[in-house]
Amino acid sequence: MEQYFLAVDIGASSGRHILGHLENGRIRLEEVYRFPNGMDEKDGTLSWDTERLFKEILTGMKKCRESGRIPVSVGVDTWGVDFVLLDENDRQIGPAVGYRDHRTEGMDDVVSSIIPEDELYRRTGIQKAIYNTIYQLTALKKEHPEELEAADALLMMPDYFHFRLSGRKVQEYSEATTGQLVDPRTRDWDYELIEKLGFPKKIFQKILMPGSTIGSLTEEVQREVGFNCDVILPPTHDTASAVLAVPTTEKNICYISSGTWSLMGVEAEEPDCSEASRSRNFTNEGGYGGSITYLTNIMGLWMIQSVRNKLAPDMGYGEICEAASKETISSRVDCQDDAFLAPEDMVEAIRDACRKTGQAVPETLPELAAVVYRSLAKCYADKLKEIEELTGRTYDRIHIIGGGSNADWLNELSAKETGVPVYAGPGEATALGNILSQMIEKKLFSDGKGARACVAESFEIRVYEP
Repeated sequence: MEQYFLAVDIGASSGRHILGHLENGRIRLEEVYRFPNGMDEKDGTLSWDTERLFKEILTGMKKCRESGRIPVSVGVDTWGVDFVLLDENDRQIGPAVGYRDHRTEGMDDVVSSIIPEDELYRRTGIQKAIYNTIYQLTALKKEHPEELEAADALLMMPDYFHFRLSGRKVQEYSEATTGQLVDPRTRDWDYELIEKLGFPKKIFQKILMPGSTIGSLTEEVQREVGFNCDVILPPTHDTASAVLAVPTTEKNICYISSGTWSLMGVEAEEPDCSEASRSRNFTNEGGYGGSITYLTNIMGLWMIQSVRNKLAPDMGYGEICEAASKETISSRVDCQDDAFLAPEDMVEAIRDACRKTGQAVPETLPELAAVVYRSLAKCYADKLKEIEELTGRTYDRIHIIGGGSNADWLNELSAKETGVPVYAGPGEATALGNILSQMIEKKLFSDGKGARACVAESFEIRVYEP
């Protein structure tokens, strides 16, 4: 009898329920449900509708039952940094504010007046990003201190959904690290830092490693979905799940998890909290098995998504990439510029950046896409050099995983710019890594190495030579 494992993979623009199982020694994936996601604006605040998202989680689980493929376990992964506050009666306090909201503007100055940026990096190893949980909590403390005072628990977004499924409040390691409040050496909360910033220590839950079984579905959820199963923590930060799915057993690898963001880095056993690392904006996030995903954040395909949504929302990304490959415009922009984080108009933001640097200004959608793809490839090349300098190693290939691995022309450009082969795939890396962690916990694989070897055998990996 087949054993099915359910990954609920929720991204910033959509969520999917993916079932995975082993068939003749190979992993098979099947999407059983998809739903839209996005931040809602209410009273000038961008936030997530947690009730709607949880209903979507339950709806997808019901689809599993209806299809006759009931999973033995389920795990949820999402983006990082955002959280939900609960009171002593487990009621949500205030909105679940999203990372693109502007409430954190200026909060870096508030935090640095308490702890200098270089010291904060030495303690946490996490790059400064104005949307990090540390700045969100600082904004909340300043604007709505009554919410923090009433809080009994803080749950990062995927941990909140695991709580709703299982009734147990815990904090998964990889997601916790994104908030800039974890000691990367102890793999636990930096309570001294938390106290120094004036955040209530009691709200921070016990940190568990990915792969931990935290219980089964509550009776209420069982009645709703029509079955019971275990709730297993995957690497709940989507990047960490994706990295687990890199299709190689080699340790010395460079990866790009390509989607809304491009996360480029390597795996490490210990963090690099040096000044050289901080000055180049690298971060030490948590990974499977307590590892460190040492990486840098690049704006990624968010720029393409935004341009498409304005100019041609019905056009497929493959069609856009193909059209861009025929353009001759050579202009490039800095993909890590904050100007592209949450502009009112991404099209004008890209054009304005080209004007300011004296380059040709893209007019059409294919031209705009060509600028973004060329810019991303150049950024990958620059970051590869920095990674090699910081780690003291050279890397003879780059593994691109996630949805962006399907962008053929971007893969071609990346190989040419970096000068090393690009191995593209699998595309469903985040959901796959989520499922792999559940399979390892259920003893279908002995460890991550065995799981990765199976990934390499199960999915097509396309190679692009420089």
